[in-house]
Amino acid sequence: MDSPLPESETGQVAANSSDKPKTQPSTRAPAVIVALVVTGVAALSIWYLMRPEPLLVQGEVDATRMDIAARIDGRVAEIPVARGQNLPSGAVLVKIDNPETLAKLRDAEAAKVVAQAQLAHIEAGTRVETIAAQKAAYERAQAAATLAQKTFDRVHELFGLGHAPQAQLDLATDRLQESQRAADQAKSAYDQAVNGATREERALAAASVQKATADIAGVQALVDQMTVTAPVAAQVYQRNVELGEYVSPGVPLLTLIDLSDIWLHFDLREDLVRALKVGDRFEVRVPALGDRAITAEVKLIATRGEYASWRATRATGAFDLRTFEVRAYPVEKVPELRPGMSVYADWRSR
Repeated sequence: MDSPLPESETGQVAANSSDKPKTQPSTRAPAVIVALVVTGVAALSIWYLMRPEPLLVQGEVDATRMDIAARIDGRVAEIPVARGQNLPSGAVLVKIDNPETLAKLRDAEAAKVVAQAQLAHIEAGTRVETIAAQKAAYERAQAAATLAQKTFDRVHELFGLGHAPQAQLDLATDRLQESQRAADQAKSAYDQAVNGATREERALAAASVQKATADIAGVQALVDQMTVTAPVAAQVYQRNVELGEYVSPGVPLLTLIDLSDIWLHFDLREDLVRALKVGDRFEVRVPALGDRAITAEVKLIATRGEYASWRATRATGAFDLRTFEVRAYPVEKVPELRPGMSVYADWRSR
């Protein structure tokens, strides 16, 4: 028969039995936390695996470019601009040396001086001395004609009486006709001296002056083209010539960019632009500006040529996808944008 436990041991057993229920909550808490963590990780993993991947489209900053060429050939005499320089409208870009064209200008100016002198001579009329000389010649011709007429009358009378031969009458007749013609010519010369140039001669002289003026204007236009200037305010993007080089008409000398007309250029498949229309806005980011966000507005959607960027899908029973050019302009001016910078956008989020 067991002996009863001492009072101290009995109290210790009772204390131990009362402590056991208090240890159960402390063992369950870590299990709950671990379960929550596992559940969260599983949920995040499922969300990450199931979430749609971003569709990034890349574009490029572009601007209006102008290839500046000369209309005249010659050697490059001066290039007062450098690449990257901002220029106002009318700034001198290139000066061309062409001695032949300058010589043509001087020749045209001399021809105009001659034409003006001829017109002035005609408008001044005939000199007084010339008129007096023509009048004297006319009077002499009249006197000779009068004498020839009297001689003819006498010979004709003698011939009628039979005192003069036929030959003498013929000679008198010939001299009379000759003197009359000389008198008519002298009168015409005298009248011309008095009247001066005709209306047609004056018009011809005036037309010669106008032609000489037009010739000067034509050559002067070529001379002006020897100095090539900027048509608008722009920046020098590229310089294609150096000092001393011989250039021909139509060959680009410099390339300018108009920084006031900058846009974003994208080449997108047609399945990406099906819901896009002019006036839509979307956000792009510029890596060169620290991934800066810019809002752009679509201004142009145009198809590319048939030779450009096709995506064949006939193997899947679908159709070929063509490429469209999308041009979007920044809603707000961004002075830091430069042509050639890359831009990108998440096309699924727009």
